[in-house]
Amino acid sequence: MPSEMSPDEFRAAAHQAVDWIADYLRDIRNLPVLPDVQPGALIDHLPKTGPEQGESMDAIFADFQNLIVPGITHWNHPRFFAYFSISASGPGILGEMLAAALNVNHMLWKTSPAATELEQVTLGWLRQWLGLPDHFFGIIHDTASTGSLHAILAARELAAPEVRRTGEFPPLVMYASEHAHSSIDRGALAAGIGLENIRHVPSDDEFRMRADALRAMIEADLAAGRKPFCVVATVGTTSTTSIDPVAEIGEIARRYNLWFHVDAAYAGSAALLDEHRHILNGAAQADSLVVNPHKWLFTPVDLSILYTRQKDVMRRMLSLEEAPPYLEAADQDRAVNLSEYSLALGRRFRSLKLWFVLRYFGREGITRVLRGHMKMAQDLAQQIAADSRFEIAAPVLFSLVCFRYRGSDQYNRDLLDRINSSGRAFLSGTTLHGKFVLRLTIGNVATTEDDVRQTWEWIRSLVLPGTGSPGGEPLHPL
Repeated sequence: MPSEMSPDEFRAAAHQAVDWIADYLRDIRNLPVLPDVQPGALIDHLPKTGPEQGESMDAIFADFQNLIVPGITHWNHPRFFAYFSISASGPGILGEMLAAALNVNHMLWKTSPAATELEQVTLGWLRQWLGLPDHFFGIIHDTASTGSLHAILAARELAAPEVRRTGEFPPLVMYASEHAHSSIDRGALAAGIGLENIRHVPSDDEFRMRADALRAMIEADLAAGRKPFCVVATVGTTSTTSIDPVAEIGEIARRYNLWFHVDAAYAGSAALLDEHRHILNGAAQADSLVVNPHKWLFTPVDLSILYTRQKDVMRRMLSLEEAPPYLEAADQDRAVNLSEYSLALGRRFRSLKLWFVLRYFGREGITRVLRGHMKMAQDLAQQIAADSRFEIAAPVLFSLVCFRYRGSDQYNRDLLDRINSSGRAFLSGTTLHGKFVLRLTIGNVATTEDDVRQTWEWIRSLVLPGTGSPGGEPLHPL
């Protein structure tokens, strides 16, 4: 085999791959959302050792189709309704392909000027559309987990700058809602804060952080000699997409001199809509904010954005007393070296796919799709509420509907398993007010009203006729 593909061989294989992708996006509804496989199935089918001799692309591609695809959970499926639905849209896929071909690492401005500057431009566009201040500095990470970790590290730097030199921690305390994403706690652990210094603030009946409880917890920690340093508000919590009172939490953060971080990974995108701009009221005063275009802006995984008004702190938290020679860069006013603001030195050209998406859809096209998703969710909620066998379990604020059958938790868990094992759709579950509920979230760019309607009809067909009653009735047989 040759040491590298010839241009002609690459062209033929690439055309085959693109044809497969186009057919996949067109015919994806013919595939089960969740695969019917057992753990270890692929491992047992593949050789125990790698090939000594190179293989043809025809053989590799055949195994991709016959072995890999049947074991895939299709996150890009229009009836993937679990967790937070995501999309790899056509323009995003094309941008990803071209980024892979260029294969740049824009760790410094000079290592890829266009990649560095395109990141600044695209994040500037999105910042304007979200109504965030012009002085917010943006940087792309892989996920919100990484972005929030950087925010917590910056908060630690501002509150206890001696830590980066001595490694000795004062009793720093961080606050987040009891419904905050687990990545916030994990970020605090990675920053050395410790589980005993993470406070989970109680929420109200609509699953929003209670500002009065936050204030009381801060006062109690101060009285005990601890040092509050960071508070995290969530715009679009994982279980219910509830919105913490951002402005009120921000006022408390300023009063007690805390770093104020906003996790808007999912719902932040909704602020592109004029009627939902209010969800980020108060976010202009945040020290940092994350939003994920790979969740609800049709951009292939992975791409998360961290905005901050504390650019200098973000840079200082990771600075070394003397940079290694291979990272030396000329002092130029407009040259930004993005690796100075993140733990990762290597930086993929992620902004290219976001640029493709923003240009292809435009703000008008994006907002039209988001409004459509939210209307589907509201229509579904009305249909659920009209069926006396079911109940809505949380306010429907965006494109997530939390609901349950009026029966036991075990019945609802069995119902979820039955839905998912069918392959027709994929939902997830959570626990609210001590009860297990089903989550159906709409977010794929290709999802239609028919997808949602057919899924709801399928769910209704799985339960016993009549009003039902609390208990563990067996599921209606197919």
